[in-house]
Amino acid sequence: MISFIINIRNNSIINSIYEIMLDDIALYIHIVQSRGLATAAKQLRLPAATVTRRLQKLETSIGCKLIHRSARQFSLTAEGEVYYQAFYELVQTFEATQRSLSADLHLLSGKLKVLAPTNISTGLLQPMWSSFIKSYPDIQLDLSLNNANQDILAAQADIALRIGPQKDSQLYQKGLGFIPTVLVASHDYLNNHAAPAQLDELSRHRIIGVNSISVWTLTHRVSGNEVELTPSINTFVNDIKMASQWACDGIGIALLPISEVYQDLRDGNLVQVLIDWSGPKRELYAVWPSGRLLSAKAKCLRDFMQDYIEKDEVLQTQGISDICNR
Repeated sequence: MISFIINIRNNSIINSIYEIMLDDIALYIHIVQSRGLATAAKQLRLPAATVTRRLQKLETSIGCKLIHRSARQFSLTAEGEVYYQAFYELVQTFEATQRSLSADLHLLSGKLKVLAPTNISTGLLQPMWSSFIKSYPDIQLDLSLNNANQDILAAQADIALRIGPQKDSQLYQKGLGFIPTVLVASHDYLNNHAAPAQLDELSRHRIIGVNSISVWTLTHRVSGNEVELTPSINTFVNDIKMASQWACDGIGIALLPISEVYQDLRDGNLVQVLIDWSGPKRELYAVWPSGRLLSAKAKCLRDFMQDYIEKDEVLQTQGISDICNR
């Protein structure tokens, strides 16, 4: 129910503020246009008794009779004519807008504003965006990329791709999959520093740190044992792309997402270190405003992203041996 507070001033009928249910006002407008309660009930697919009851409720709430009702005659009272003229355009506009919004919610066409992280969107997931555009050419994708989380409400975006769960209570979120993380270093670095054979040997190495993975929670691939490390960082950067480049340049060992280093692992620029251990999984989420109905095109993208991510061979890997064998 949507309620309107109607203030009718300088009027002999009503001189105070009433809270009137829009549904009942709309019903009254339909009754007048149909020239009868029975005809309106049929057109609106409502029981005749319900139409009569709601009209009586409306008349009671405003304190006057709106329609002269008899078996042979249908006519408006003077007050009924005033209310019809006052609310006719409002109801027409509301119902037209409602129909338009309903159509938009179900059409796979029109503009779709999307927020997403830059690195993974221009890297591993770039083919996903191209594939979506080709699959749904009538959807006008408006993709805004930023590694910092843009405010989805301020940006008036329909949906966003996010890494990690969102704490904002104004957002709905749906898990799409995850990005494995692995320990990597370059051949040059490992030629100059013996590769660690055990986790405790990491303390003897130069470590590249990134702000998005501050605590290293490492899980053994076979036993499932989990160890939490807070490594001593020698070089720190707030950008994963730069961290992966530093690792390629022989600066040290880094714990990085597969999505950022898979190509360098395939090309031999990087080597996985401590291959029996994997880092924390970075979860991918589709996020949208909780106070807004998700349109068909936004649902389409959400499901498309989930299907793509679940099938992506890189995101399903556990390390270098999986990547190099594909």
